Amino acid sequence: MNALKFFMAIILSAAFILGSFTSTAQAADKKIYINLASRLMLFYDGDTKLAVYHLGVGKPSTPTPTGYYKINTKEINPSWIDPSDPEYEIPSGPDNPLGYRWMQIQGNYGIHGTNRPDSIGHYVSNGCIRMNERDVEELFDAVEVGTPVEITYNRVVVEKSPEGDVVYYVYPDGYGMQEITAADVTKWLEPYGVLAFESDDNIAKKIADSDGEPTFIGKPYNIEVNGELIQPTDARGIRYFAKAVLRDGITYLPVVPITKALRTKLAWNPKESTLESRFGKVVCYEKKDQLYCNSDDAMVLFNIEGGLQTGEDGVKIFRFKSIPLNVKPPIDKPAKPSKPAKTDKPKADDVDKPKTDDVDKPKADDVDKSKADEVDKSKADEVDKPFEAENV
Repeated sequence: MNALKFFMAIILSAAFILGSFTSTAQAADKKIYINLASRLMLFYDGDTKLAVYHLGVGKPSTPTPTGYYKINTKEINPSWIDPSDPEYEIPSGPDNPLGYRWMQIQGNYGIHGTNRPDSIGHYVSNGCIRMNERDVEELFDAVEVGTPVEITYNRVVVEKSPEGDVVYYVYPDGYGMQEITAADVTKWLEPYGVLAFESDDNIAKKIADSDGEPTFIGKPYNIEVNGELIQPTDARGIRYFAKAVLRDGITYLPVVPITKALRTKLAWNPKESTLESRFGKVVCYEKKDQLYCNSDDAMVLFNIEGGLQTGEDGVKIFRFKSIPLNVKPPIDKPAKPSKPAKTDKPKADDVDKPKTDDVDKPKADDVDKSKADEVDKSKADEVDKPFEAENV
C-alpha cells in the first residue's frame, strides 16, 4: 500500500510539472502589445494577430508606464480600493470602476474592465489600462499568468493589412513626449520597399494632421529572376529598393537591382522619361531617385518573361526567366572559283610559231576580253568583303 501511494505521488507530481510547463509554454507563445499613442492593444499568438482592442489609458498627469511586463495575477469580480484612501472600497458590481475582470501587471497597475465605456479611446485613467467589458472578458479567458505585456509609446505605426497593403498611421502626441519628423516616418517606411510611393509633401501633411487614420501606399512583393532573389543595391550614393509594388492597378518593377542581377546596361533619357536596352525602349517612372518600369514592359526592356506566382510557402512573389536569344544564321561566304584541270603540255613541234603581225597587234576581241576580266575581278573583290553590322 505504501508503494502504491509512493508511485501515485510521483505520477501526480509529474502531471503537475507537465501542466505547469504546458501553461508556461502557452503563455510564452502569446503576447500583448500596447501602444499608448494609438490607445490600441494587439494580442498575438506567435506571429498571428488574434485581436485588436481599443483602450483607455493614463492621463498625461498620471501616464501609463512603458516597459516590459507580464500578467502576474488574474481576478474575477474584483473589488476596487481607492489608492488615496485604502479604507474606501467598492465591491464588484455596476459601480465598480474595474468592471468584472482584473489582470495585474505591476503594483497597482493592471488591465481591467470599466463601468465607463465612453472613456475607451482616451487618456483618462490613473495609469491602468481600461477595456470594454466584452473585450476584457475575452482576453481574460485567452491568457495565462505569465503572458508577456509590452507597453510602448509610438506615434508612427507601419503595418501590412490582411490584403498585403502597406499602411501607416501618425497619432497625436497625447503625452507631449515624442516629436516626429519626415525623416522618422521615412525610417519606418523604408524597410517595406514602398517609400518611393509616398511623397515628402504627403508625409509632412500626415504629420501635421496626426489623426491616426490609415494611409495605404501599395502592395510590395519580392522578385526572383532566373532563380535569384533580387536584393537592394547601392549605386551613386543612392539605396535602390528591390520590391515590386502594386499601386493603382500598375505593378512597378525596380529597374536598377534587376539590371544589376542581369548584368545588362540601360540608357536613361530623363527628358523623355524612357529607358532603352539592347532589346527595346520603354517608358520609365522616376520616384524619389528610384527608377521603375511597368511589369508589362519587362519583356521589352529586359528580355524576361513571368509574373506573379504563389510560392511553396503560400507567399506571392514575382518570378521571371530570361528568354533564350535566337541564334543568327552564319553569313554565306562566296564560293571560291574552282581551279582549271591540268592538261598535257604540247610538244614543241605542235606549236606553230606566231607571226610577227599577230604578236605586235593584239586583236580587238582580246583587248575587250582583258578589260572585262579586270572589271569582273574588281566586282569579285567587292563580293569577298562581307558587310559587318555595327554593334548596338
